[in-house]
Amino acid sequence: MIELGRDRLNGGEVFIDDSRARAILICGKRGSGKSYTMGVFLEELMRRDDALVIALDPMRNFHTMVLPNTEQERLLWDWNMVAEGVPVRLLVPGDPYRRYGQEIVKAFEERGIEVVPLRLNPGDLPPDGWLDLFGIDIATPMGLALYRTVSKLQRSHEKFFSVQDIIAEIYSDPLIRETSIQALVLRLETAANDWDLFSTRYHDLLEVFQIGVVNVVDLGVLEVGRVSLRNLVAAVLVRDLFRKRREARLQEELGIPTDVPKIWLAIDEAQEFVPAGKSALAKEPLIQWVKEGRQPGLSLIIASQQPGAIDKEVLSQCDLILCHKVTALEDVEAINKLSHDYMSHELRHYIRQLDRTGEAVVVDDFQEAVTIVQVRPRKSKHGGTEV
Repeated sequence: MIELGRDRLNGGEVFIDDSRARAILICGKRGSGKSYTMGVFLEELMRRDDALVIALDPMRNFHTMVLPNTEQERLLWDWNMVAEGVPVRLLVPGDPYRRYGQEIVKAFEERGIEVVPLRLNPGDLPPDGWLDLFGIDIATPMGLALYRTVSKLQRSHEKFFSVQDIIAEIYSDPLIRETSIQALVLRLETAANDWDLFSTRYHDLLEVFQIGVVNVVDLGVLEVGRVSLRNLVAAVLVRDLFRKRREARLQEELGIPTDVPKIWLAIDEAQEFVPAGKSALAKEPLIQWVKEGRQPGLSLIIASQQPGAIDKEVLSQCDLILCHKVTALEDVEAINKLSHDYMSHELRHYIRQLDRTGEAVVVDDFQEAVTIVQVRPRKSKHGGTEV
């Protein structure tokens, strides 16, 4: 059980059932405590010995969890808690020394954070994913050429091929026009040489994560631009972990041992990855995760200060909602649409009752209950404090 906080009405402890897969939405306007609350979940979940805990962190809020929350020691004392850090493993897309510099890597390591490079296998991105990555229409000659090339390599290479293999295959295909070749090679060489993301040999992505720690994927090292490299990393990770865990679940049902654990995936600023009304590279894989992941033991926690900007398919699948203060009309409307028949009032009624930072309306579909909760203080240091 996850210790979340106290019921504002009667002061009773509030726990969340984590014995089965959950889909959780944490939302609230800036400064209301949404990232802080996600940290509470991560603190609780990393104690499990049967699940991986992974946080996709575009805002760099969670590497500080390795430090104790000394700023709130008095408050922790009132809750019969003590300040303490938790083990953090920092996964960096690309070369950590190139992304951070030697001084920052050394500072992380001195804090006890293990800094690990994260490389993507080009073959883990499907043909249509490559088209989406470069913004190429499959109906164009260039789109058809790239789709056909990646499809051929995925059929002929059981586990791995490199970006250079894609380039070589394009050059060797007599059906591809010269103009398409040059345009595709330019894009692929940029991906291979400038992005510093793709591996030149096969890496089992599951092996870079560990149980008993918070595995933080630092997406903040990747710039937001025309090509969403953050979405690329998220899409490849989600597809790979979903496939492996689904296969592991079948083994478990047949009595075959597996070393693929259950997974809790937390995503901050989720509107960047599952946006409403537009496409994103990670959107389809994440929709599949939230719709089909319960049976194989795949849980999802999404946090956003703009719930109205998150795709409705994802919102409708959430069985636990933690809503901090929201005031933007679009966001209030989006949350209010998640009201259920078992509630005595619409969600907007409960949201209006929130008056302190850290308070949240908790809607738990498993218990068919609505509670206003004061979220417990963090034991580990919160990294989302404004300066």
